[in-house]
Amino acid sequence: MAALTDHELDQLAARLGERLRAVRDHVVTAESCTGGWIAKAMTGVSGSSDWFDSGMVAYSYEAKQALLGVSPQTLEVHGAVSRETVIEMVSGALVRSGASIAVAVTGIAGPGGGSEDKPVGTVWIGWKRRGGYTRAELFHFDGDRDAVRRQTVAAALIGLETL
Repeated sequence: MAALTDHELDQLAARLGERLRAVRDHVVTAESCTGGWIAKAMTGVSGSSDWFDSGMVAYSYEAKQALLGVSPQTLEVHGAVSRETVIEMVSGALVRSGASIAVAVTGIAGPGGGSEDKPVGTVWIGWKRRGGYTRAELFHFDGDRDAVRRQTVAAALIGLETL
């Protein structure tokens, strides 16, 4: 996925907002590597208060535990950038909000922080509907820090459209 421009991200968020408003869904975000960018994209849409519930930025292990209820054992065994962690993040966001759907992201945007097992550009995104299924997907994005984060925001918004 190529990194999108600000205008393209705005268009994605607006399209999502129209869909959420039509079905009366409300969304919550739980963000790590994007630092609130998904929530920013959504709240940049006029009228987003009709469908945006809240957003949480949980960057550190401690914040993931305190704000989202991620288990210390999950973080110790699997690390912050893992399927297990993103599933706990997206589930925790729903528990702690009034939203009907949630998205969570955790990854390595770079330029440092990567490893052989989890190189820069490794991102997990999770989506969940209250009372429904959880979907988690692993992405490997190319580019610098900004490009990885932009691609993550786009993938998160696109994934919400399918819930």
